[in-house]
Amino acid sequence: MNRYLSFSLLLILSSRILLCAQAQAPALPEPDGRYKVNILLVVGHPDDDIEVAAYLAKAIEQGHKRVAVVYMTRGNSGGNAVGLEQAKALADMREMEARRSLASYGITNAWFLRGSDTPGGDVLHSLEAWGHGQALEHVVRLVRLTRPEVIFTWLPDYVVGENHDDHQGAAVIATEAFDSAANPLIFPEQVEAPRDREGINNYGEGLRPWQAKKIYFFSDTIHFDFLKGRGPELATSDISPSRKVPYSQIAAEAWSSYKTQNDFTDAQLKEFSELPIRLIWGKSLVGGAPTGDIFEGITAAPIAYVRAPGYEPPAPAVALELGGPWAFYRAFWPAHNLAHLAELYSPEAQVAPGETLWVPLILRNDTDSARQVTLRSKLPAGWNQKPEATQFTVPAHDSYPVQLTITPAPAAKGTWQSLSWSADSNGTSIGSVTLRVDMESNGLPQ
Repeated sequence: MNRYLSFSLLLILSSRILLCAQAQAPALPEPDGRYKVNILLVVGHPDDDIEVAAYLAKAIEQGHKRVAVVYMTRGNSGGNAVGLEQAKALADMREMEARRSLASYGITNAWFLRGSDTPGGDVLHSLEAWGHGQALEHVVRLVRLTRPEVIFTWLPDYVVGENHDDHQGAAVIATEAFDSAANPLIFPEQVEAPRDREGINNYGEGLRPWQAKKIYFFSDTIHFDFLKGRGPELATSDISPSRKVPYSQIAAEAWSSYKTQNDFTDAQLKEFSELPIRLIWGKSLVGGAPTGDIFEGITAAPIAYVRAPGYEPPAPAVALELGGPWAFYRAFWPAHNLAHLAELYSPEAQVAPGETLWVPLILRNDTDSARQVTLRSKLPAGWNQKPEATQFTVPAHDSYPVQLTITPAPAAKGTWQSLSWSADSNGTSIGSVTLRVDMESNGLPQ
């Protein structure tokens, strides 16, 4: 009898174990659909969104697209057109201005990072001030959260125009996030699943890797010659079906929310909001023509991670190169499969009459022995540079940064000028560089 009971109990227990083994696990929760977007805009400051607001308003209304915005700063270093508030108080105001502006044409999700507003033209300044890695971590997180098909951002290049280093910094971070968010080894804690999602004190953020499909750039240049044929040209004159006004007017009305920065004249605002939006094609992982429709080739299905080429060191040489942001972009573009951006225009800079121009040069020596290098400059009449040294000893497998301060001639105002430098070592040329300089001409390069 005991043997029979023992066998029966064993049979019952085995059946229960089998049933447990075959039990269906609960469905995996989907990523939070409230934050899924078609377009993620990554910019430097509140009001940068106005650059593409007319297109976004149309895409939201007629294309039923969802859009979110990431601001790398809160605009804490700007002037205030309406009051005395500055610094942190001004940043608080500008965040609210931006939220009102975005809401006026249908955007409700926006994130304001805590990077410092850093006026200037050198992208490396912004990346240093923001904490490059920290800023990238945050934007990668937001790409994984919002899962955009397309990313819009500023052009990652040094250009004659506003040329704000925060614009460039936003472009660099957005590009790096495009290439990083689908890689589970980049900020892996973000894609680690929590042990108990309904509990507290979890580690792991529970996001999924995400590969965006296209990235487009726009520029704050004052000359538009290089933009033609480089990407879609988007009309802003189309009429909104619901509001019965052009989308350019919707963009202008959105701009009016930025009271602290509302220092444009009516004529400037009209020109700013009614010109077509000229995008620059960055890259597409789903095909399509550079000037084609932004959503050409895009479907709702996710795509696999596509690895960017990464950094490749230059061929060993003794060489003269432009330094600073120009050197950075020279390595950055091919590392992110954006080598075509080098074809947009030659290196350029801008200086106001009465001010000086910083020009960084690099003397690079990849050989096994120190090299003596002679540097020569060719400047327009009446221009001069400091320091005046022409002889440099460059150690083996090292580089010598040459920081030049250029003083323009007063008569050059309103023109484009060409500055060049050449160098040789042991009687052999090691290269030359040329920099076009705009003396506030407000027009096309000559």
